[in-house]
Amino acid sequence: MSNVVVVGTQWGDEGKGKITDFLAQRADVIVRYQGGNNAGHTIVFNGKKFALHLLPSGVLSKDKINIMANGMVIDPRALIEEIIGLKNQGITDFNLKISNRAHIVLPYHKALDTAFETGDDRIGTTKRGIGPTYTDKAFRSGIRMGDLLDEEYLEKRLKSALETKNNVLKMMNLPMYNFKDMYLELLNYAKVLKEYITDTSALLNEFLERDKKVLFEGAQGVMLCIDHGTYPYVTSSSPTAASIPLYTGIAPKYINNVLGITKAYTTRVGEGAFPTEFDDEISNSIREVGNEYGTSTGRPRRIGWLDAVILRHTRRISGITGLSVMLLDVLSGIDTLKICVGYEFRGKRIDLIPPIADHLAECKPVYIEMPGWEEDITGVRKFEDLPVNAQIYLRKISELTGISVKMFSVGPDRLQTIEMEEIL
Repeated sequence: MSNVVVVGTQWGDEGKGKITDFLAQRADVIVRYQGGNNAGHTIVFNGKKFALHLLPSGVLSKDKINIMANGMVIDPRALIEEIIGLKNQGITDFNLKISNRAHIVLPYHKALDTAFETGDDRIGTTKRGIGPTYTDKAFRSGIRMGDLLDEEYLEKRLKSALETKNNVLKMMNLPMYNFKDMYLELLNYAKVLKEYITDTSALLNEFLERDKKVLFEGAQGVMLCIDHGTYPYVTSSSPTAASIPLYTGIAPKYINNVLGITKAYTTRVGEGAFPTEFDDEISNSIREVGNEYGTSTGRPRRIGWLDAVILRHTRRISGITGLSVMLLDVLSGIDTLKICVGYEFRGKRIDLIPPIADHLAECKPVYIEMPGWEEDITGVRKFEDLPVNAQIYLRKISELTGISVKMFSVGPDRLQTIEMEEIL
């Protein structure tokens, strides 16, 4: 049995898509287990860029089975647009399976998400309707992908949901939605998507029992986990490896090999505390060299030094067994690098993340400094060819986190991903 989980160890945007694409060459099945099109990543292959938001990264590889599991929330219009976009780029040969239990993002979810993102208490969401869809899931009023396959049941569920939502929209002085229009729109989506919708839990368990190589791909990062992230500035699901059994319908025994993805520095999009954030000429250079702008939104990402406190937290929460350090090349040319090894909070040294967001915002990072390197490392293909200071930097990350560095990346292309130990 050989299964690997790819997990973001920071606030998302770590480069999970690139690593999933890299490992997908050896996998039989690629599973996206949570989130929606609030996530996004760009994969570069053969000089072409592919922006993915909903589809698993394995769609770029022929003869792979790609599963969108029950833990996802899916905007059918966005999904169809993404499928058409890939086909227009010549990617036509992919095997896609969509869970009949995955919840659907509807127009009123996006309207409510946008309405809630106002004032000083905004979370900084992508306004794609993700939170309101997960809310309906918990409130037991959601509509699922499998409902599209039963017109009578879909009609009943949509009427009930829309009656409630229109009352809420009316109270908020927002436009309401017409049932017939939305119902017909969903039926049109069903015509396109019905060939993909199935019981993915049963399918995935069958693959696991046959010892197929399965690669699990999450969205966002552990620090955006609804339970263990920087609440309330989090997403509405859990990107952790611990969530996979629930979000895919498999047994916990299958989750034992977790690859944590981290940038060589730290970024964050949206609101919330960010202890190592800094804003100067160096951060601006990192943003431009690393193209630190959101794939889904285009928003500039906030920049910070690497935070070992965060990495130790995510190791504990998600059972991380190895690290992949991304965008190491972006740090070339910086004289002095910093790594946060602890926090100072109200006069005391702490090594854990406070549960209260305002307390984390008060934390001052305790740094160690390390010498940088001048060399261009984008052509490096093995660890030993890195500049000595770059080697020392990677070793220090492993020492501070207690996680061995198994991979690193020196550029956007698949060929610029270097394995120090075979993962899958």
